[in-house]
Amino acid sequence: MRGNSVAIVLALALGVAPLWAEDRSLIIGNDPVDPASTVAVATEVNRISRALNGAGFTTLDGSNLATAALRSRLDRILRDLGPTDTLVIMLAGDFVHSSGQTWFLAPNSGDTTGLNLVSIGAVAINLATVFELAGMAPGRALVMLGTDGNRLALGRGLSAGLGRFDIPQGVAVVQGGTADLSRFALTGLVTRGQSLAQMLGAAKGMTAAGYLPQGLAFRTAATGSPGAITDDGAAKARAAIQAAEAKDWAAAQKLGSIAAYQAYVDAHPSGLNAATARAELSRLRNDPTLLAQQAEDALKLDREQRRAVQRQLTLLGFDTRGIDGIFGRGSRSAIIAWQKAQNAPASGYLSAVELQRLSAAADRRAAELEAEAAARQAQLDREDRSFWDRSGASGEEDGLRTYLRQFPDGLYADIAANRLQVFDLKRQNAAAAQDRAAWAQAEKDNDIGSYTAYLDQFPQGAFVAEAKARVAAAQDAAEGGDSNRAAAQTTEDGLGLNPVTRKLIETRLASLGFDPGPADGVFDEKTRRAIRRFQKARGQEVTGYINQTAIVALLAGAVFDLGN
Repeated sequence: MRGNSVAIVLALALGVAPLWAEDRSLIIGNDPVDPASTVAVATEVNRISRALNGAGFTTLDGSNLATAALRSRLDRILRDLGPTDTLVIMLAGDFVHSSGQTWFLAPNSGDTTGLNLVSIGAVAINLATVFELAGMAPGRALVMLGTDGNRLALGRGLSAGLGRFDIPQGVAVVQGGTADLSRFALTGLVTRGQSLAQMLGAAKGMTAAGYLPQGLAFRTAATGSPGAITDDGAAKARAAIQAAEAKDWAAAQKLGSIAAYQAYVDAHPSGLNAATARAELSRLRNDPTLLAQQAEDALKLDREQRRAVQRQLTLLGFDTRGIDGIFGRGSRSAIIAWQKAQNAPASGYLSAVELQRLSAAADRRAAELEAEAAARQAQLDREDRSFWDRSGASGEEDGLRTYLRQFPDGLYADIAANRLQVFDLKRQNAAAAQDRAAWAQAEKDNDIGSYTAYLDQFPQGAFVAEAKARVAAAQDAAEGGDSNRAAAQTTEDGLGLNPVTRKLIETRLASLGFDPGPADGVFDEKTRRAIRRFQKARGQEVTGYINQTAIVALLAGAVFDLGN
């Protein structure tokens, strides 16, 4: 048994056919509908059929066969085809196709202008059927398609000529004019011991695709030792070879990478799927997006480098949907948007040169923001001082309150608040007990109703000015201020700022001249005031709470060492 197995493998490897293997051919030619065609299809069919018969083929042929006759011959091949037979099918004549199928037209089709996507099946043979039949002889099947006419007027959904078709595993396909195919058959197919690739190398006027191994003869000689290799042994050997290759092909398709397809080609240079694998290699090696991805992968960016890229993109106005060091959909979209803005190929992946350009652009933008912020802050400070000179500088209570209302976080806010405390203290000392009690109750209730009630009860009371100010503040809050601050606080809480980051923010605010108090990581009212002043200087929404955009703008260009 072991000797037989070795013989089987050697026979297959050397291209030696078992004695029971038969060479079969089906040669069909239909005269083209195109009256300008000068090809003598019937003559070529007879020449090819006689030549192949003489070379040992069992041949079925026919010229200008109606649809039923065509199907009858295909059925005969299906019934007679043995497990190790070689099969050649040639169809010469008119072909029509839709977007996904191709048919071989029989001469009983009549007026082709009446044929459409629905009716074509009644007068034509679908090439998918022909290919499935050829696929029953993997590694030993050749389909030849002769196209000489195909100048047809057709109905909806159809076009003349060969369309797209899928070649089964192990099947070779040759296309050309009928005369070219005839020469190929008469000079190539009648010989033994040559591969299809060798035969086609000497042929002209044809194209070939599918299974075209270099080292395996298409028609091989008999062993000369009857019974040396059994049907069962040959089938098992061929199945083992095909199974190993199929496994490698499945692995290559699953990975879909250059390395995977190259490994398949290296292992099976003449395999059933070698041509497809080489086509995939060519596609992948010329895919600009894949090349860009490989170039970025080669940079081996760590998480902090990716965070830096996200910060730079955000600073330039391209939202990455987070700064987490992970290049997800948001980051890729931001990269694509930035690349488009640079009129560069928008692959979504960064090259080393693009990283340098992005960093330089972010540095420039950070410097611009600093300059813009400095200019804006200088303008705000001038407006602040000018308003102070016109209102609070005199020390009068109305002026101080007017200043605080316009500049609650202004340069003189602390001075104004301290001076107002003196007025409040004087009023408290001078106010009647009833007035003070009413005011104390209003402060305890601390709502618009309590302050309005106080004003109604004491229109000339000692705390009228303060009550009016608190009513106005409450009304402002009722118009959305509190809800906006609550939303801003929720956003800041969602950032999960740790004490080190908070200290860094306070230190940066101090370096920019906003005086947040000590850098202790605690955001008290003084810190909130500094944040509001910073936001106002940057033209951001003034909330007193930090968001992602504020952090990027605040820390742009800053380097701090706060220790651990």
